[in-house]
Amino acid sequence: MTSSRLVRALPAAIAAVLALAGGQAVAAPAPDAAARVVTYDASGAAEFKDAVTKGATVWNQSVKNVQLKPVASGQRANLRVIADNGWPRAQVTALGSGTIYFGRQAVDEGHNTVRIASHEMGHILGLPDVKPGPCSSLMSGASAGTSCTNANPNAAEKAEVEDAFALLEKSSATAAAYKD
Repeated sequence: MTSSRLVRALPAAIAAVLALAGGQAVAAPAPDAAARVVTYDASGAAEFKDAVTKGATVWNQSVKNVQLKPVASGQRANLRVIADNGWPRAQVTALGSGTIYFGRQAVDEGHNTVRIASHEMGHILGLPDVKPGPCSSLMSGASAGTSCTNANPNAAEKAEVEDAFALLEKSSATAAAYKD
């Protein structure tokens, strides 16, 4: 076993020894915890599949605590994207899950498809609308006008998503405690 593997395995070994000895141990969180993965299914996105992929890429390049990945075949996605003829909207069921309805009405009016995808994904990642708002705010949505093509979250929006998923990770982290 290499020294770096030994150092990483040491906390678990100590916890196991203390548990067997009747002492108290609390498992430490894993170092460099991986990002929360939110899987998405764009199979129902019709002509907007490419925009959905680009929107996911925007978020993956903007934040570290969560990553959007296409769902594997045969798996259930956290996020479904469905094209329809209405206005774009997101139905959030929990942080990191829900359904995006990619409405053609906004596209027909001239709104940028990648901005729409990024904006609606922002809702799934916990962000509210900020209307009216400037083009520099992704969550200003359509209120920034059809000339706005900015699909990137600003610093505050990135920080809000990072914080939400950091809290989610902490609250769902499993800690083992042994006490006699």
